[in-house]
Amino acid sequence: MSTLSQNAPTSKARREETEDDVRAKRRKMEEEKQRESEQVEMKKLENLLFGSLYNPVSFGEKDGVVEGSDLFRVDRSAVRQTPDSEDDDDDDDDEQVSDDERVIRKGEAAWEDEEEKEININIASVNRLRKLRKEEDEGLISGSEYIARLRAHHAKLNPGTDWARTDSHITDGDSSDDGGEGDDDDDILKTNEDLVVKSGGSKLCSGLLEYSEHADANIADPSDAPINSVQFHQNAQLLLTAGNDRRLRFFQIDGKRNTKIQSIFLEDCPIHKAAFLPNGSQVIVSGRRKYFYSFDLENAKFDKIGPLVGREEKSLESFEVSQDSKTVAFMGNGGYILLVSTKTKELTGTLKMNGSVRSLAFSDDGKQLLSSGGDGQVYVWDLRTMKCLYKGVDEGSTCGTSLCSSPNGALFASGTDRGIVNIYKKAEFLGGKRKPIKTVDNLTSEIDFLKFNHDGQILAIISRMNKDSVKLVHVPSLTVFSNWPPPNKKMNYPRCLDFSPGSGFMAMGNASGKVLLYKLNHYMNA
Repeated sequence: MSTLSQNAPTSKARREETEDDVRAKRRKMEEEKQRESEQVEMKKLENLLFGSLYNPVSFGEKDGVVEGSDLFRVDRSAVRQTPDSEDDDDDDDDEQVSDDERVIRKGEAAWEDEEEKEININIASVNRLRKLRKEEDEGLISGSEYIARLRAHHAKLNPGTDWARTDSHITDGDSSDDGGEGDDDDDILKTNEDLVVKSGGSKLCSGLLEYSEHADANIADPSDAPINSVQFHQNAQLLLTAGNDRRLRFFQIDGKRNTKIQSIFLEDCPIHKAAFLPNGSQVIVSGRRKYFYSFDLENAKFDKIGPLVGREEKSLESFEVSQDSKTVAFMGNGGYILLVSTKTKELTGTLKMNGSVRSLAFSDDGKQLLSSGGDGQVYVWDLRTMKCLYKGVDEGSTCGTSLCSSPNGALFASGTDRGIVNIYKKAEFLGGKRKPIKTVDNLTSEIDFLKFNHDGQILAIISRMNKDSVKLVHVPSLTVFSNWPPPNKKMNYPRCLDFSPGSGFMAMGNASGKVLLYKLNHYMNA
């Protein structure tokens, strides 16, 4: 009997231990199932957002057909739902409530926090809230007043567009020659600002540029050689980088992980320049070779093109792509400009300058081409007639080294070997006025790179010869941002730069193999 009493606690303890083990295993299995479920949902979300580009395995494959109903869902959480059934104790009077009283009126909040009216906020004690003050000595305000001022400040910074408002009566082609109270067409040439930003757009403030630094764009796979090209795809998420290490890399830009999607190695060609076609279908890659490459993004296929028939150029390292994605212009020998079709990859024509050609820039949606070089003049070519419309001396230039045209074609910038950048109105330049509207002389070495952002409010200037030699110009006011480059950030030797399609991101490649990434806070969309 004593033996049984001694064994009883032992067997009970064993049962408890067994039950604990079972519960622990059960919890572990449930946690694993939950993790697997979360991973599956995360993968579905990533595939939905980024498609095959986010998955290196499927990079290059054609995306499957996605139904519209799978892309969008209607969120009805903010709409008050009318109950399907009422309690048995409700009076019959409830049935007489009109439908208008059951549905939330337009603009009315679905829920309000009563505590907002009770709390007080000191807007004078926080630096970033002082802009909400209406008077200099104002301090405490109520929570509801704080929210109202925040909304008003947001509406002031982001006025939106007239066509997106429900009460707007603006239609396409609504302009008339008679003029009216809201017609700004007559004033378009009175200021530089109207040439850059359309009426009603979000205008960038001059003086200080608001930005934030993010993880390097190529942090997932940095290069050990100088970066010669960076460019965003038209979807604003895919970034291309290329350089002397002979690798063409693609990154998914989110500002945090910046995941690498694909890396392609070219054995026989250190990459001098790589660029997307504006339609996003191909990448043109060139180096100091008499041939170049075309990479088909859809089929993940490389084609080697060249040498060009009838030409003896030993290097096709420098080129520009037209905005209509139809033409690639290469800089040839002896002042020749070689025009190649992106469809047939064959030479379609040539243009001839008096001096050597050092820089090119397409304008007017690919119908015109600007060029400059060793004779210190800027040429404007009509690609429909293959003739030079006008050529004029670039003020203060003995050798043009870079060109760039604004997105709307109204302005163009010309850089020289002396570190001077001239900004012109193209219409005035074609009319014979050779005086630039602004001369930027903040840099002292040769200008190697110029780039306007998508709305033409920022002009980036880079000189590769000196460290931190990069400037950003506020185009509407024709002034340089005083806080750029960042005073406490070493950028090494900058070499190339690009803005995302909505200018939300700015990526800059340098000689150390890094691609620095910045968020421009003024722009809401990447």
